[in-house]
Amino acid sequence: MSNPIQFISTRGKTGPVSFTEAMKQGLAPDGGLYMPDNIPVLPDEFWKQLQSRSIQDLSIDIVRPYLEAEINGGGFGSDLPNRIIQSAITFDAPLVQLKKNLYLLELFHGPTLAFKDFGARFMARAFSKLDNTAGTEQDLLVLVATSGDTGSAVAHGFYGVEGTRVCLLYPSGKVSELQEKQMTTLGGNVHALEVDGTFDQCQSLVKKAFSDRELRQKLRLSSANSINIARLLPQSFYYVYGLGQLQERLGPDVKPIYTVPSGNFGNLVAGLIAMKMGMPVTGFIAATNRNDVVPKFLSTGRFTPKKSVQTISNAMDVGNPSNFERIEFLFDKSHHEIQKTISGASFSDEQTREAIGKVYRDTGYTVDPHTAVGILAAESYLSEKSVDEMAPVVVLSTAHPSKFRHVVEEETGRPVDIPERLKACMNKKKIALQVESGYDPFRQYLQGNLDS
Repeated sequence: MSNPIQFISTRGKTGPVSFTEAMKQGLAPDGGLYMPDNIPVLPDEFWKQLQSRSIQDLSIDIVRPYLEAEINGGGFGSDLPNRIIQSAITFDAPLVQLKKNLYLLELFHGPTLAFKDFGARFMARAFSKLDNTAGTEQDLLVLVATSGDTGSAVAHGFYGVEGTRVCLLYPSGKVSELQEKQMTTLGGNVHALEVDGTFDQCQSLVKKAFSDRELRQKLRLSSANSINIARLLPQSFYYVYGLGQLQERLGPDVKPIYTVPSGNFGNLVAGLIAMKMGMPVTGFIAATNRNDVVPKFLSTGRFTPKKSVQTISNAMDVGNPSNFERIEFLFDKSHHEIQKTISGASFSDEQTREAIGKVYRDTGYTVDPHTAVGILAAESYLSEKSVDEMAPVVVLSTAHPSKFRHVVEEETGRPVDIPERLKACMNKKKIALQVESGYDPFRQYLQGNLDS
């Protein structure tokens, strides 16, 4: 029997830990991000039998190797992956054809209508089943910086989970009205901080808390951002499920290009992990808005973080994406090898608006701004290829258009239907504390209000 997978820091200055410990810690003690010490390659028969399987069945097989230590050594039982998946992934991710060679994988059918539901719900269920310290000591405090949908997905995923408290940090005035309502109206064990600053400043506060040894001695801290491996791994599920749907339409030998609207780049890393597990793929396109540090790195070989710029695709407003560190780790910091797998493209708000209107006029399909950025990148790729060399392109459609209804309605000229579960939160009272972007006030808040 092979040794169970352990999780190591991208910076290599701390010892390996189990999945459970990596999930609880969030960030490694040396400031790095946890990654599997080896990525299991699933057998050929797995990849040849995707078409007839549900997303739940596929997800169980994908995650099982990473939970081997918990299953065998931890005594949680061989049905652990099944118990987590069946309670977390309760919704579909259908593939929709937009036009010839261009498909959308709809990832917004979960409770908060965004792709973050996959990772947030998995992590919450995994924690509730794996943390045997709940109720016996101090609550786990889950810190989350969000530029949009992460906050609402984590809030709903962890709401009411015993032994946890959630502290959400979001930039004031830089998330949509519906996104804000979704994360600030629950109360209970969910606490929202409206930060006078940018997402990068929110993320910096979370990272500083994790590097604060004195604070970590007083508080049990974890993170539910995509820096947490338990949030990130489940996002590989829908790549594989999307491939299965594509195989059903185009045959078993199809190797798509995945176009990924990208901000903190956890979504793209999840696709890279699926590829390393054996998923047939031609490559990936990192689609960004004006916050284009990764596309520029792909062109120049230089990674130069910068202050984030506010756009209408706000979940991608990240000037220093944390998961870039994981991309380099997967490719041994070889710019050449990264370029062979990933290409990049960035687009302005004006181009994004035009794309929303054009897609609706041409197809009758309504997309949100993030998906529109992905479509722009996909069409740019398709325009450069001949029919013979053209791989089908799958755009990850990351959010329901109603979450950005003002922009979408302006460009389509028609009202956007708001699902009932979004309408329900609109009339609820916002509960959020306004704070400065400095670390000292944030630290004092954590010690004074969440130390229990």
